[in-house]
Amino acid sequence: METLFLLSLCVSVAALMCARQSAGSERQIVRADNAPKAIGPYAQAVKYGDMLFVSGMIAINPKTNEFSKGSFEEQTALVLENIKAVVEAAGFTLETVLKATVFLKDLNDFQKFNEIYATYFGAILPARETVQVAALPKDALVEISVICGK
Repeated sequence: METLFLLSLCVSVAALMCARQSAGSERQIVRADNAPKAIGPYAQAVKYGDMLFVSGMIAINPKTNEFSKGSFEEQTALVLENIKAVVEAAGFTLETVLKATVFLKDLNDFQKFNEIYATYFGAILPARETVQVAALPKDALVEISVICGK
């Protein structure tokens, strides 16, 4: 698991380094009103040049800002809807997602996850890693972050 985490970190750093090469780029905090507020000291997303870095999201209802303790399938769909809202608020689309990082509480949910995930990304699939973790905030069953580029 540490190897996958380090690989994910390296890819994220490489993406950031590529984004820094964009002349005149400024770091912009992205706030989507139709997505949940951050539950800690971080931004929903950061836009830098032609890149967008969306923070890890769990199943939080954007209207109430309360964690949804629904089924794995319900949590996954809500997370993907929230990511879509943030991505679109920044002027991107799910088709511009280059990489997704997925944390599952139980890797036995991998097949169910793939079925739901495929309905959001269709034929234009981003790179992705999926790992099982011991725990997630609010005892969530899934957390996803993405990196977009134009």
